[in-house]
Amino acid sequence: MKRIAVFSIPAHGHTNPMLPVVSELVKHGNKVRFYSFDEFGEKIRATGADFISCNEFLGKVTEQEEKRLKKVSTTEMSIQDLRITVNMNDFLEKEFADFKPDVVYTDSVCFWGKLNALKHKVPMVVSTSTFAFNQLSSQYMKHSAAELADMIFGLPKISKELKKLEPYGYKVKGVLSLVQSDNNTDSVVYATKKFQPYSEVFSEHYAFVGPSVYTDKLPDKKKERPLVYISMGTVINNRPDFYKKCIEALKDMQADVVISCGKAVNPEDFGELPQNISVYPYVNQLEILSKTDVFITHCGMNSVSESLYMATPMVLYPQTGEQFAVARRAAELGAGVMLKDDSAKEISKAVSEILNNSRYSESAEECSEDFRNASGTTGAADFIESAPHDATGKDIIVELNKANGKFQLFYWLVVIVLIILFCIFIGVKYSWIVGATAGIISTPLGKYVQGKNYQKLTGIK
Repeated sequence: MKRIAVFSIPAHGHTNPMLPVVSELVKHGNKVRFYSFDEFGEKIRATGADFISCNEFLGKVTEQEEKRLKKVSTTEMSIQDLRITVNMNDFLEKEFADFKPDVVYTDSVCFWGKLNALKHKVPMVVSTSTFAFNQLSSQYMKHSAAELADMIFGLPKISKELKKLEPYGYKVKGVLSLVQSDNNTDSVVYATKKFQPYSEVFSEHYAFVGPSVYTDKLPDKKKERPLVYISMGTVINNRPDFYKKCIEALKDMQADVVISCGKAVNPEDFGELPQNISVYPYVNQLEILSKTDVFITHCGMNSVSESLYMATPMVLYPQTGEQFAVARRAAELGAGVMLKDDSAKEISKAVSEILNNSRYSESAEECSEDFRNASGTTGAADFIESAPHDATGKDIIVELNKANGKFQLFYWLVVIVLIILFCIFIGVKYSWIVGATAGIISTPLGKYVQGKNYQKLTGIK
C-alpha cells in the first residue's frame, strides 16, 4: 500500500480524467488524499479517496479577472495558480508532514501540486489532460491573435507573480518549465500512442494509457433515425448564438438532435423548438455518445476521447489552441470534419458529409478499437504506484536540439561570410538585404532541416 496525494485545478476537464484512475488506485489498496474543491467533493468521495477541501485558498477575483478566466486566458489562469500556491503553502507544509505521501499525482497545470512535490522531494506523476506537448507536438496547435497577445503581454505579469514564490522555497526557472512536457518527468497521458502526435519522441517516462472513462458501455448505433449530439463542453459553453445556428441548420434534417448547453444558457431562451430538436442543460455524455452518429464538439480532449471511445465521428469546432491540436489530429485520422465557419449552411454541410460518407464512422470505429485496447485506468494506476521510473535509449528531442543547434551555427556563419563578401564586392549600403533575406528564410529552412533530422533519427517520414 502506498500513500498518494492527488492535486487538480478547479476545472472539470482536468479533474474528470483523474477520477477513474483514483478509483483504481483505491481499489489497489492505496491510501489516497485528493486535494480539490467543493464542487468536485461528491465525485471524489465516490472514488473512495479522502476529499480535502481547498476552497478557502482560492482567494477573491475581480470582475475583470473572472471574465479573463472564463475566456481561458493563459495569463490569468497562470497568475491565479501561482497565487493559490502561495495561499496553500502553510497548509501543504503541514499536510506533507502529516500524510507523508509516497507519490504525488498532480494535474499538469496544478502548480501547487507540482511545486510541492519538487519542494518535498516526493516522486511525482503528472496527469496530462490533453496531448503531451513538446517542440514537435506543439506544432499541432493554432493560437488566435488574441491568445498570442494574451501570452506575450502577460509574461511580465506572470514573472512578477513567480518572484513571490521564492521566499517559500519554490525554485522556478519560468512558467514554461511548469507547464511544458519534458522527457524526464513521469506523466500519464489519456491518449494512445496512435492518437498522440509524435508519440515516438516521448521517453519511457510517459504512459499513454488511452481515455480515462467510467463506463462498460459499448457503441450501439442501431435506431430508426440518425442522432446528432451537440456540446461545447463545460467552460466556453455560453454560446446561444452557435446553438441557434445549429437549430437552424438541422431543423429540417431527417435526424434527431440533442443539444447540451450547460448552465450558462437557459434552454427556454430558444423558444419553441422544432420537433426533432431537444435542448438540455446536461446529459449523460457517454450514454448519448454510444448512440450518436455525429457529434458537434468544441474539441476538448475529454469530449473527443469519449466520442472516439464510442466510435462517433465528429464535426470539429475548436475554440482554443489546444483544442485545435486535438481537432487536427482527429481529422488526420479521418474521424472528423473541421468546421470551416459556424454558419448554419456550413454546419448542415459538415453533418451531411459525415452522415453520407461511411469512411468517417469506419475511422471512428478504428479509433474506438485502439482506445479500448489501451491499458486504461489500470495501466495508469500501475504506473503511478511504481513511480519514479527510469528511461533508457536516446532522447530524440535532445538529439534533435543538438542537430538543430549545429545547423543554426553553420547557417549564421555562412550568412556572416556572405555579408562580408557583399560589403567587399558590392558595398556596405545594401548589405542589410543579405541579413534581412537570411532572417526571412531561416524559419522555413530550419523547419525543413528539423524534419530531415527527425526522419533520420526516427525512420519516420
